[in-house]
Amino acid sequence: MSTILSLSTSYSSRSSLFSPFSACNRLNPLLFYTRRRAIPLSPRRFNRLTTRLLAVAASENGVFTSPEIAKSFDFAAEERIYNWWESQGYFKPNFDRGSDPFVISMPPPNVTGSLHMGHAMFVTLEDIMIRYNRMKGRPTLWLPGSDHAGIATQLVVERMLASEGIRRVEMGRDEFTRRVWQWKEKYGGTIANQIKRLGASCDWSREHFTLDEQLSQAVVEAFVRLHEKGLIYQGSYMVNWSPTLQTAVSDLEVEYSEESGYLYHIRYRVAGGSRSDYLTVATTRPETLFGDVALAVHPQDDRYSKYIGQMAIVPQTFGRHVPIISDKHVDREFGTGVLKISPGHDHNDYLLARKLGLPILNVMNKDGTLNDVAGLYSGLDRFEAREKLWAELEETGLAVKKEPHTLRVPRSQRGGEVIEPLVSKQWFVSMEPLAEKALQAVEKGELTIIPERFEKIYNHWLSNIKDWCISRQLWWGHRIPVWYIVGKDNEEDYIVARNVDEALEKAHEKYGKNVEIYQDPDVLDTWFSSALWPFSTLGWPDLSAEDFKRFYPTTMLETGHDILFFWVARMVMMGIEFTGTVPFSYVYLHGLIRDSQGRKMSKTLGNVIDPLDTIKEFGTDALRFTLALGTAGQDLNLSSERLTSNKAFTNKLWNAGKFILQNLPNENDISAWEKILSYKFDSEGSVLNLPLPECWVVSKLHLLIDSVSASYDKFFFGEVGRETYDFFWADFADWYIEASKDRLYHSGTGGNSVASVAQAVLLYTFENILKVLHPFMPFVTEELWQALPNRKHALIVSPWPETQLPRSTSSIKKFENLQALVRAIRNARAEYSVEPAKRISASVVASNEVIEYIAEEKEVLALLSRLDLQNLHFTNSSPGNADQSVHLVAGEGLEAYLPLADMVDISAEVQRLSKRLSKMQKEYDGLMAKLNSPQIVDWLGYPSLSTRDLRNLEKGSQQKENKLSPK
Repeated sequence: MSTILSLSTSYSSRSSLFSPFSACNRLNPLLFYTRRRAIPLSPRRFNRLTTRLLAVAASENGVFTSPEIAKSFDFAAEERIYNWWESQGYFKPNFDRGSDPFVISMPPPNVTGSLHMGHAMFVTLEDIMIRYNRMKGRPTLWLPGSDHAGIATQLVVERMLASEGIRRVEMGRDEFTRRVWQWKEKYGGTIANQIKRLGASCDWSREHFTLDEQLSQAVVEAFVRLHEKGLIYQGSYMVNWSPTLQTAVSDLEVEYSEESGYLYHIRYRVAGGSRSDYLTVATTRPETLFGDVALAVHPQDDRYSKYIGQMAIVPQTFGRHVPIISDKHVDREFGTGVLKISPGHDHNDYLLARKLGLPILNVMNKDGTLNDVAGLYSGLDRFEAREKLWAELEETGLAVKKEPHTLRVPRSQRGGEVIEPLVSKQWFVSMEPLAEKALQAVEKGELTIIPERFEKIYNHWLSNIKDWCISRQLWWGHRIPVWYIVGKDNEEDYIVARNVDEALEKAHEKYGKNVEIYQDPDVLDTWFSSALWPFSTLGWPDLSAEDFKRFYPTTMLETGHDILFFWVARMVMMGIEFTGTVPFSYVYLHGLIRDSQGRKMSKTLGNVIDPLDTIKEFGTDALRFTLALGTAGQDLNLSSERLTSNKAFTNKLWNAGKFILQNLPNENDISAWEKILSYKFDSEGSVLNLPLPECWVVSKLHLLIDSVSASYDKFFFGEVGRETYDFFWADFADWYIEASKDRLYHSGTGGNSVASVAQAVLLYTFENILKVLHPFMPFVTEELWQALPNRKHALIVSPWPETQLPRSTSSIKKFENLQALVRAIRNARAEYSVEPAKRISASVVASNEVIEYIAEEKEVLALLSRLDLQNLHFTNSSPGNADQSVHLVAGEGLEAYLPLADMVDISAEVQRLSKRLSKMQKEYDGLMAKLNSPQIVDWLGYPSLSTRDLRNLEKGSQQKENKLSPK
């Protein structure tokens, strides 16, 4: 039988649970066959054959598997469990237990994306928050979706079409857009399905796509409102230009790489001067000299001060003159100290030219070729022009030298090509008025950024913010809602409207009935729609939308710290602008995931770790647990050793569940179950009346629940993981489970009270461990939870453990003394190589108070220390054979004496020591022979040692230092 049935209903009485007419019997008569004989407890242990059938675990459709019939947790069960959760509606917000929702808007991954460790990190952390708050009774909404990723998606589809011999421009915009939608329908769900493999408990019924009709309406509405307030304008400014895609790209989509290149030294002659009057310019991009509008030197640079105010001749331009000016920002130490100003092709030069009132000269076409301003070089690719220009400068004697230089090259994140700074007419958002309110949100405490140190970075960026270029020269995306009048100047005569009908109506009102209009061909930056994500996905601009009223503002925005500026800050600004409210209360920033050596993962280094491959090998739970142990905002080094360790943790949980299930009473033993369920652990008296080991583990559990609940609330997830790991492994598994075996295996038959209390404590502690761990490790914990008897709810929706439950600090201290005694005895056994199965005698020496509680648990002490219970004595003073015993000090006022005769076979020990002495003698003789060898004698520089000298050495005497010192 591969699966066992699960209970999902409540029962009015314990007897009904095990009656022949119970839900379990009706679902599977093999489990609770009424004529089945009840087998009594063995004197050594519960009969595992009968208890194996107890696990009321798997639902009738075979979702769950009991640990009693599986050696380890099967990772293949994860998808089944996930699908079951979703089919039961557990991912949807439930207002039955509370009204204060906990809401996260998932950072929308690109529709072109494939799962990587960055996704795994944010899914893990956000799912932890969602699952914890769901168990706390809060209505939880984790709203998923994906981003249309304008540049990336268009690039993917263009490459696909190119493989078919089709160019985008040949098929036209409408047909190309149709093909992109086809591609999206076919491949766009890949990333969502991969996110599900990580256990993301999102409400997929609310999944959004940034090009959905409702979200597209929100984008248009935002543009129109910003334009009406004068915050959107059109102008020609410097942008990052992608020559291959022929579009502006955002700063985020530009990656800088250190690459080997050259620094070209070029001679500019001074107009009207002698042949010796020239300035040498050092540049990494000589092809841009056709766009030079000035040369600049530092005003205090004595080398060039005499040329300030004169004119220089730009090489290869047939005598074009530019002024030689001074500016204090020129770096005298870089290159030659002379700066060529090409404002059409360098961000810094552009700002300098605008400050000084210099003209802007563009020498490049949008495809990366040089234009007519370059004269004879017109039509050449920028890099081809560079080589040709340098060769001709060498011929004319204007080339001074070309030296190797490390360049900081801007490359497109999508295509990898070199980005060109270019002045282009674009649409911009004026950011300063928006940034001021976003700064105040943090200052007033309306927004909390975790970790706090990122507040300074956030404030710095917003305080020095630049206007945002929001237009992209693409076909895939949100078309800019601007229409132009045929035959009119675009920059002056345009109409902003919510749709073409409204635009045409406005055009008729302003220009007459006979005008024709056409829409701006550009689309909006993908980040523009992403900035509206927290509220557009909830129904904005419809303020009456049910989801908007219930779930906005959201609670948490979790993402990587690398997009704090480009996404998080923009969401804050747009949220305040359009809703009057900060869109979320908290921002939690995680770090990057690096390899085990701390290197950034890249295909070039070959160190990329695929999450799906990791899941196959280690399981989703082990991966999630590993990622969650990091610290907010700090990068995490991921290694197979960590994953292996946490996979072992999963197995340890599984084996603990197997042990507990195998040691619960037979399902037909109603009286035994009534006894177990009669134990309560929510009052001080019920806890204090427990035997010492049980009181200790329950007290430690209650302390753990308080501690991890506080850490969950503070988003200290690493602390939660480490504390729970330590408690489960070091306290529950290593100590209490081992101690419980005395009760379970040596307590006789029938409903023994000592056995029943151990069973109750095992069950209580384990089910609470599963609850605490569930947000981290949802799959294995749900599987184990379903295997436990009388599960009224799935673990995913079970109530979180209560806090401030009673605990006994004195019992914790007492059991720690018992642990110290056990450790001391175990260490002594190991030191004296006592066989593990051998039981030895012991005398425990302590005060009457200590002896009282230690002696009360002598069976546990004997079990854990492998002591002979018949020869375990407790006394206030040293035993008579103390001089022939190993003396152990376990703690202040707690000692033990272990008779050597029990630990050591005297004859065998003499024989062992004799062999050891013989071996040491041989080693000594060998060393002495080497020391007296001719080679050593020659090297040391003194005569061969005499017999007398050897005797002195044997007695431990030393030669004088000057006699033994080498030459």
